[in-house]
Amino acid sequence: MVPMPYYLILSAVLFSTGVAGVMVRRNPLVIFMSVELMLNAANLSFVTFSRVWGVLTGQVFALFVLTIAAAEVVVGLAIIYTIFTRLTTVDVDEVSSLKG
Repeated sequence: MVPMPYYLILSAVLFSTGVAGVMVRRNPLVIFMSVELMLNAANLSFVTFSRVWGVLTGQVFALFVLTIAAAEVVVGLAIIYTIFTRLTTVDVDEVSSLKG
């Protein structure tokens, strides 16, 4: 059995990678993938604590996070598609020109 700190360290590394991807990258698709990586890191922590403490609450939270992540992807891709059809670019810096 793998000890709990290993899972938490992996979760922290995944979350840090996601934060770095959101801060550094300018492509909205990469930003969405980084947000998904951060959500999966949180899920790993939820499931780890759920298993260690012997309760199912963390796994239920992980299921809710997966559901919210799926909805976030649908809305985010719709926004990206709308921006691309209007501006023919998906650069995050160019989106600021949409401010009336």
